[in-house]
Amino acid sequence: MKQLLALLTVISLFVTVTAYAQNDKSKRPSPPESTEFKAGTANIKISYSAPSVKGREIWGKLVPYNEVWRTGANEATVFETDQDVKVEGQTLPKGKYALFTIPGKDEWIIIFNKTVAQWGAFKYNQADDALRVTVRPGFSNGFTEQLKIEGKVDGSVSILWEKLEIIFTVTQ
Repeated sequence: MKQLLALLTVISLFVTVTAYAQNDKSKRPSPPESTEFKAGTANIKISYSAPSVKGREIWGKLVPYNEVWRTGANEATVFETDQDVKVEGQTLPKGKYALFTIPGKDEWIIIFNKTVAQWGAFKYNQADDALRVTVRPGFSNGFTEQLKIEGKVDGSVSILWEKLEIIFTVTQ
């Protein structure tokens, strides 16, 4: 009986530790990251999971062209603003949005979707889009191994990964 109790204790401990490790997002291959900045007086926060290149071909392969992408890994990237803002000159009401993109060779569509709690873009529904804007991709000054989304003092947002940089503006 003591051996059975000891075995059950060990199994229980193993299950508990394993469950905790899976919930610790910092241990994921694509760890959580965030950026916070101001656009006028609006406070903006972008939370995402940052995948790495790891020698893979990214654009057009790992991330297909002309398909909705979660703009990161794991859960959908979240864009949150505490005031109404303008993205590329178009109004985005204050709130929390899933930030998706549709990468293309010559243009990218930046999407703010009202359904925030999503895993990836598997259940993405265009009918829930609050705003879509189009921008042109550019080449970055260097190679970015791990996806980086930066909010800048001038109100621009930069998405850097591999050799590309995608910039969109957020103003009030």
